[in-house]
Amino acid sequence: MATSSEPVIHDVLIIGGGLVGSSLAIALEPLGLNVGLVEAVAPGPSDASVFDQRNLSFAEATVNALTALRVMQKLASPGGAIKRIHVSRRGDFGRSVLKAGDHGRSEFGRVVVARDFGDALEKRLADLERLHRYRPARFLGFADTPNSDCRAVKLADADGERTVLARLVVGADGTRSAVRAALGIGTNEHDYRQTLFVTRLRTDRAPDGTAFERLGDDGPTALLPRGDRHYGLVHAVAREEAEAVAALDEAGFLRRVQEAFGWRAGRFLSCGPRVAYPLVRVLADRLVAERAVLVGNAAQTIHPLGAQGFNLGLRDALTLAEKISASGDGSAHVDCGDADLLSAYVTARADDRRRTLAFSDGLARLTANPAELLRPLRSIGLLAIDRVPSLQAEVVAGALGYRANVPALCRPEGMRP
Repeated sequence: MATSSEPVIHDVLIIGGGLVGSSLAIALEPLGLNVGLVEAVAPGPSDASVFDQRNLSFAEATVNALTALRVMQKLASPGGAIKRIHVSRRGDFGRSVLKAGDHGRSEFGRVVVARDFGDALEKRLADLERLHRYRPARFLGFADTPNSDCRAVKLADADGERTVLARLVVGADGTRSAVRAALGIGTNEHDYRQTLFVTRLRTDRAPDGTAFERLGDDGPTALLPRGDRHYGLVHAVAREEAEAVAALDEAGFLRRVQEAFGWRAGRFLSCGPRVAYPLVRVLADRLVAERAVLVGNAAQTIHPLGAQGFNLGLRDALTLAEKISASGDGSAHVDCGDADLLSAYVTARADDRRRTLAFSDGLARLTANPAELLRPLRSIGLLAIDRVPSLQAEVVAGALGYRANVPALCRPEGMRP
C-alpha cells in the first residue's frame, strides 16, 4: 500500500474486491494499466462475509473466461459438472430436462463454492505485479478534482484518510453500492417478498451431474451438483415465514426442504450451516456517470432463479476490459474514463442485460404466481421446452451463457479473435 502524501493517479480504480471486482482487476492486467483495487478486508484467508458458502453456477461461457484468466486453475477442486438441468414445478404436470450431450457438450457449466472461488481469485491476484491493492480500505466518497481528466476518490484505511485520483472509477461494491449512491444514481427496486436459504446438502445418492430447479408458490428450491458428494441447496421461503424457518433445527429444516423438493434426488440426510438472503431486485437507473461505471451487483442485483447473477456480472467486467483494450491504438495512452468509451460499453451490454433481466424477473414472477389459471400454461411451457427445438435452443444458450453477444474471453478458445 502506498504511503506517499501525494495523490496516486490510477487509470482504473475498482471499488470492491468481491467476485466481480477481483475478476475485473485480473482481466485488466495484460493491458499494462495502473489499476487500483479497494478491498474491505485485510490480507489473509478469504473473509466469510465476502466469500461465503453460496454455490455459484458457472455457465460454460464463464468457465471459458475464468480459464483464460487462469483463475479456474487455482481452484482447490474443479467443482461439480452440470450435465443435465431438470426443471419442474410443484403442483404442475409439466417438466423439462435439458442434457448437455444433446447439444454437443459434455457439460453446461460448473458449480463452485464462493469461498473456494474467493481463494482462487486471491491466489491469482497475488500473481499480478502492477496491481495496487488498498486493503483494508473503505470508500468515503468523491472530492473536488483539479481537472476534468480524473476523479478524486476519498478512502479510509488504517493510516487515516487519503485521496487518490483515477481516470475511471468502477463501482463493484455490491447491491447497496456506496459508489452508486455517491454518484447520485438512483435505483428501481422490486421486493419479491422471499428469503433465500443457502447451504450444502447431503442425500443418500451421490450427485450425478443433474442440477434440479423445483419451482413453487414461494419461489424455487434448487439442488446444484457440487464436486464433494454434496449438493448446493437454494431454498426460497415467503418472507413472513423466514424467521420460523431460520429457527428450525437441522431435522426440521430437512423435512421442510424434502417436502418442497420431492424425492428425485433421494432422501435428504444432512445439511451445513444456513445463510439467509432477502430477495430484492435492484437495478441502477443508469450504468455510467462522468468517469465512473457500475458493474456486477452494483449495476443489477437479480433473482437467483436460473443462476444468472455472477455470470452476468462477470460479462460486465470482461466487456469493460475489452472496450478499454480496444480503445488503445498502441501509440497513445488510453483514457479509460473517456465518455465515448463508456458509451460504447453501455451499448455493448444493453442486449445481454435486457434479455437476462427479462428472463430472470419474468420467470421468477410467473413461476411463483399461485393463480390456478396459470398452472396449465406453465405446464405446457415446460413441456414445450422439451419438444420445441427453437425454444430449447434459446434456453440452452442462456444456460451456457450465450444469450447475447458475449466478450471474446467467454467464447471457446478456437472462436476467439
